[in-house]
Amino acid sequence: MHYIDINTYTRKWIFTHASMPVPAEDLAQIQPLTQARSATLWREFISSQSPDSDHFGKGDWAAEDKNWTETVEWQAAWDDDEPALPEALADFLDWEDNTPVYFCYEKYNLIETTWAVFKRNWKNFLFFDDGPLLIARKKTQAVWFHSNGTCKIGHRNA
Repeated sequence: MHYIDINTYTRKWIFTHASMPVPAEDLAQIQPLTQARSATLWREFISSQSPDSDHFGKGDWAAEDKNWTETVEWQAAWDDDEPALPEALADFLDWEDNTPVYFCYEKYNLIETTWAVFKRNWKNFLFFDDGPLLIARKKTQAVWFHSNGTCKIGHRNA
């Protein structure tokens, strides 16, 4: 079993908060991974040495400026009443709606969902904006969100 029940997930409130509840059909597709599975995917796709984005260093693809092509502002769209992703992100991430994506908070805390579910509920995921990364297993595009309201977009090592 690679998933934990959303009802036992410590950050469940970000998806059920009264000001921005995720619809039940989407909530069913937001799957927090076990710590063991999270750590495995983190090592495979993010870093074999750093436990979170604050500690990226030599050897981590995310720490290399050459992998990031642009910095995009996301905070204004998050504060806006419209649910849409910032246009620059939507244009850059031209994934199919059924593409499995991973929202990576840190080594032991990853969430799997689909691109369609993430797009509809991206604001919920960013209640915690302290350096999470958004990736898809078979895609190289990556987004690294920062708490200053910006994110880097680029390509990870496949």
